[in-house]
Amino acid sequence: QVQLVESGGELVQAGGSLRLSCAASGITFSSYTMAWFRQGAGKEREFVAAIRWSGDIVLYSDAVKGRFTTSRDNAKNTVYLQMNSLKPEDTAVYYCAADYRSWRLADKIEGYDYWGQGTQVTVSS
Repeated sequence: QVQLVESGGELVQAGGSLRLSCAASGITFSSYTMAWFRQGAGKEREFVAAIRWSGDIVLYSDAVKGRFTTSRDNAKNTVYLQMNSLKPEDTAVYYCAADYRSWRLADKIEGYDYWGQGTQVTVSS
């Protein structure tokens, strides 16, 4: 079955950095668009970033543009989210997601077929 497993979330001070990983199994990873979403306490899940199957095209939300970078290693079936200059408002559970429609970069929840269980990122002020 399909599994997406996020890791790397932890407590960090404002201004710090973290790198999240998402390891995929059960899918032909190199054929999927991969994305990151996040959900803060009491908030709706929101789009963070997406990366095309080839890794050459990425999309970011305005909230993280210039601070976060997503990348992928198709040989390792893993997608990454490098988060720099973290702010308290980045505190959330971060989810990775997979979309088999590899020709597009969706920024809506309904655009994705598979989801991980999430990893908690907490940024203290």
